Amino acid sequence: MNINRTDLEQAAGQGLLNTEQVEPLYQYLCAGQNPDTRFNLTNTLYYLGGFLAIGALSLFMNLGWEQFGGWGIVAICGLYALGGLALTEAMGKRQLELPAALAAVFVVVLTPLAIYGVQQGMGWWDKNLEYRDYHRLVQPLWLWMELGTLAVGGLIFVRYRYPLLVMPLAVTLWYLSLDLADWLTGNQVGFRQQAWLTMWFGLVILTLAATVDWCSDHRFDYAWWLYLAGVVAFWGGLSVQDSDSELSRFAYCCINLVLMWLGIILQRRVFMLFGTLGVSIYLGHLAWTVFEDSWLFPIVLTLFGLAVVYLGVLWQRNEMRISTALRAVLPLKLRNRLERRGH
Repeated sequence: MNINRTDLEQAAGQGLLNTEQVEPLYQYLCAGQNPDTRFNLTNTLYYLGGFLAIGALSLFMNLGWEQFGGWGIVAICGLYALGGLALTEAMGKRQLELPAALAAVFVVVLTPLAIYGVQQGMGWWDKNLEYRDYHRLVQPLWLWMELGTLAVGGLIFVRYRYPLLVMPLAVTLWYLSLDLADWLTGNQVGFRQQAWLTMWFGLVILTLAATVDWCSDHRFDYAWWLYLAGVVAFWGGLSVQDSDSELSRFAYCCINLVLMWLGIILQRRVFMLFGTLGVSIYLGHLAWTVFEDSWLFPIVLTLFGLAVVYLGVLWQRNEMRISTALRAVLPLKLRNRLERRGH
């Protein structure tokens, strides 16, 4: 449930609160939210600026830096890292947690570039590869970069404890799973194998997210980014699987329905979002392929859509009772944690 200041002011206008209680109560409710996941203009600007800076030294890195040589890249990364850590400290002292977290993530993202500079400076780099290939090719050469990023990211997380720092660690673990499998199999990992690895990696991350959600008693929601990374990896790996079997495609639809069910139980919208998208893909397949020339299918699908809307009405009327019943299967600690989050 999202409560804003206007809701509290209206409650005060109806005599449910004292006017002087509105602001303290609003600040208390805001403090209980994960600052990384609030959707407002301020956070949008923070994320836009932060990810532009992060992307400049990762996804959008070009060949211009090659002129500095390996050790020159290491020196520049060191200066950037010192600036990022200083900014993290300054923003943290001012209680600007999201900008501080973005600055800390910036330092973590610098790590593979710095390790690339060391490898190039020592003459260990494969001349047929560029740094920007790190984000689009599977190569055992990246293993040192990934292990170094995990080490630095872990140290920075221990120091600052920002939930956003979980994101680059989760992405790096995914990269590591692909490159490690490629190394162990002798460069035999093709697209289909990558999809399977991604799917299983997503399941591992989702298990880790549920464990963190269950065990963590911190003010911050550390599981949020893990759930996001896990669902994206699992759903992405699942959705690119190619099959000519209608039974397999129906199973894909059922798995997406399970994701939606998990979204209801755990109150995590990311499950509902991707589950709904997967069901829509399956229905699109039925419309364009299986029942391409059937005049009855659009009518049936319309009725199905109306039935879903009616289910939404029933859900709205009975949400609390149904949610309570579904959560009864969860461990008591996780159930209490969900209730404390106000969902």
